[in-house]
Amino acid sequence: MSEENSIDDEVSALFSSTALILLGIVLSSAGTLIERVIVARVFTPAKYGEVTIGLAVMSIGSVISLVGVNQGVSRYLSRADSDAERRGIWATGLVVSAAISLVVTAVFYRYSATIASVLFSDVESLALFRLFILCIPLSALFTVGVAAIRGMEDTKYKLLVKNVFYPVVRISLFVGLVALGWGIAAIGYAYVAATLLSLVVAHACLNRLYAVLGGFDLQTRKLISYSAPLVVTTLLAVLLTRTDTLMLGYFRGSAAAGIYNVAYPLSNSLLMVISAFGYLYFPLTSRLDSDGRRDDVRQIYELTTKWGFFITLPAFLAFTMFPGDVIRIFFGSEYTSGATALVILSVGFFTSAAAGRNRETLSAMGHTTEILAVEVTTLAANVVINLVLIPAYGVPGAAVASCVSYVYRNLAMNAILKYRTGITPISPYTVRTYVVLPLVFLPVTYALSQYVTLTVVTLPLFLVVCGILVLATAFFAGCFRPLDTVIVDFFEQKAGIELPYLRHLLESN
Repeated sequence: MSEENSIDDEVSALFSSTALILLGIVLSSAGTLIERVIVARVFTPAKYGEVTIGLAVMSIGSVISLVGVNQGVSRYLSRADSDAERRGIWATGLVVSAAISLVVTAVFYRYSATIASVLFSDVESLALFRLFILCIPLSALFTVGVAAIRGMEDTKYKLLVKNVFYPVVRISLFVGLVALGWGIAAIGYAYVAATLLSLVVAHACLNRLYAVLGGFDLQTRKLISYSAPLVVTTLLAVLLTRTDTLMLGYFRGSAAAGIYNVAYPLSNSLLMVISAFGYLYFPLTSRLDSDGRRDDVRQIYELTTKWGFFITLPAFLAFTMFPGDVIRIFFGSEYTSGATALVILSVGFFTSAAAGRNRETLSAMGHTTEILAVEVTTLAANVVINLVLIPAYGVPGAAVASCVSYVYRNLAMNAILKYRTGITPISPYTVRTYVVLPLVFLPVTYALSQYVTLTVVTLPLFLVVCGILVLATAFFAGCFRPLDTVIVDFFEQKAGIELPYLRHLLESN
């Protein structure tokens, strides 16, 4: 097999996985958004803010409990040669995360009343907070199971368990319990029950990829030595996404946290496409690097980053040019004061889409110390800016802190990636993409926003039409290269049609 055919095969497999994972992420994100819309519309902004604060604490506790072993499990399972070795890697991840999660849960529960007195307002909220704490060990073990599936480079089971089963069960339980009059605590019970069921289903699916019962060889030293630096970096990454919410709750109250958290998940959806690439991208990059195929990694990194930019740009334009309309469509007029935050946060998250999977590439190649340095300085900057801006400006100040932090983080990660490995998303094709498309679409969309109001009907129409125009503009601007024909191959295969004219245009572009 030639080198060109080899990279085509890898890219084709990646995009095939990405299509499924993107579907899963869309379903999961839609589920999370539906869940938050229900909470926001049924309860007050203050109650909605308390839910987001509880979820933030649960996420932090889960990350501490995992101590980075989920990434280690994915990395080493993709390199394992026998079922005994695979079982050892998986079992090590379970044992380590289970032991630490019990300690974390005990500590958080012991001081739950003190934490709740600072961030929450009543006794019912304390009960909700404690339910989120009890979910920490279940969430950690569930994540290990999904990480093992990811390490086996399997897409369908991850899609089934994490992106379909988990959100569907969680939302169904939540809606049912609310209908029965359980109040805001319903969402806490829904999270505990859904996570427990999903944990069982994840490991049942893993057992179909290899027998989880049998002889095993624990990989404690190898897994911990790789994962230990990642516990800090992953925790810092999670704190970066949650610090604003916690600090808003402390300085401005849970209502401000609620307003902020209608803008944050919407803007965060700009990462859906690049996150879909990331699921198979990490183990694939690790395997290619171990085979000495670093140039293939560079090409895949460039291609996925460029296509992430293409697909994400329409939503970015909607969020920045029609922020009030977007918030009103999803959450109602009561939350439109978060429009400015949506614009600011969208700029920050869009830089992540434009930068590509820089953190995963560094991690797959073993540069975890550099990742740690960037995450530490990013969080420090975020906390300092929040301390300065939140007391004075509230929700917009928190949004500026996040935006500045994400811009710095991506610039630093990409600079280190270039210095350490020579890998960068920058090429003549991506430069044209980054320059031409914003120059064409930002002024046009701004002018349109002065005369048009988006509705639940016209928002999807805007995204589809804008997406088509983005690809057409990219073609005429010379943003495509011959390797992009892999995307045509994939579409032809899935749609059952042939596009020879489009293939010829891309090859000759």
